Amino acid sequence: VQTIRRDLSELAETGRLERVHGGAVIPSGVVNIVYNERQRLNEDGKRAIAVACAASIPDGASVFMNIGTSTEAVARELLDHENLLVVTNNLNIANTLAANQNCEIILTGGVLRRADGGLVGGLTAEMVKQFKFDFSVLGCSAIDEDGDLLDFDGQEILVSRSAIQRSRNVMVVADQHKFKRKAPLTICSLSDVTVLFTDGELPEKLVADCQRWSTDIVHV
Repeated sequence: VQTIRRDLSELAETGRLERVHGGAVIPSGVVNIVYNERQRLNEDGKRAIAVACAASIPDGASVFMNIGTSTEAVARELLDHENLLVVTNNLNIANTLAANQNCEIILTGGVLRRADGGLVGGLTAEMVKQFKFDFSVLGCSAIDEDGDLLDFDGQEILVSRSAIQRSRNVMVVADQHKFKRKAPLTICSLSDVTVLFTDGELPEKLVADCQRWSTDIVHV
């Protein structure tokens, strides 16, 4: 067992595998890790990020939350907030926040992505455009060294871009693994983001770029 763990660690360090709960997967720049594995990946880090993000959202705010296990972690930390209006294209977030009687929840329309309970597509994006949010809480699949937020699904990107355009403050929640992964499609740049919540270390150049862009970094 120790030999297997050591071999997996060595393969992960060289970029040939990506460690997940209970094992490893082949890294891919064009195919996302399956939802169940993403749920288990760095749970403690995501929880710490979520606590910090939720603490920055005041009672009485209007919030958009997109698809992702990191945004779902934020939803769990919003259960004690009062008088929130949450618009989401994530069925899991809606189900979580249903336990908060002081939270009004609006689900977007759209095409159901069965793999993770996401609603995506042009219809979803058009509904998001009807709102003006105090905050958007966004996850992504990867962040590259240039500060671009990346994802795999063009239909999901349409929704996130619409939310960014209609938000006074854009919050991105991204754990350390997002800086090691790749994805083919660009959502936006960190220059479009108000604050990044992460448990990962950013390259020095990217930290300097964020300072130049006036993008705050909250490291948990």
